[in-house]
Amino acid sequence: MANSKNGTIPQPLVKTNQWTIVLSVLLTWLTGQYWILLIPLISGLGGILFDFNPIMRIAKNFLKKEFTAYHQEDKSQQNFNQIIAVFCLTIAFISALVGWTILFLVFSIMVALAAFIAINGFCIGCFIHFQWNQYKYRRSQR
Repeated sequence: MANSKNGTIPQPLVKTNQWTIVLSVLLTWLTGQYWILLIPLISGLGGILFDFNPIMRIAKNFLKKEFTAYHQEDKSQQNFNQIIAVFCLTIAFISALVGWTILFLVFSIMVALAAFIAINGFCIGCFIHFQWNQYKYRRSQR
């Protein structure tokens, strides 16, 4: 999936993953079928643990140009974002299973909203990652 030379991922693959999260959450809300959350959850876990995200792997087959011809996203940043998404999806899924509707709604709304905002150009995870790195840097300077 990633360009091994420079640790990047073509933006269309990232956006496909984000759309999968948004659409999975929407379908879960509309149908009440909580297992739909497992699609982005398992794919995200695969990406984090094994560097294999099935959603991105499938989407890769639809790219018409070489990887490097697309705008590239930083792989480490995307991994950080994926960890946040997997965390939220896990809490939402478990909450749905045990009947904690409010917690399910809070975490599913957070992950869907963050993915939708990222699709539209502002990455909340990137902002959090930047602020965290700034905090660690300032702390190391003391």
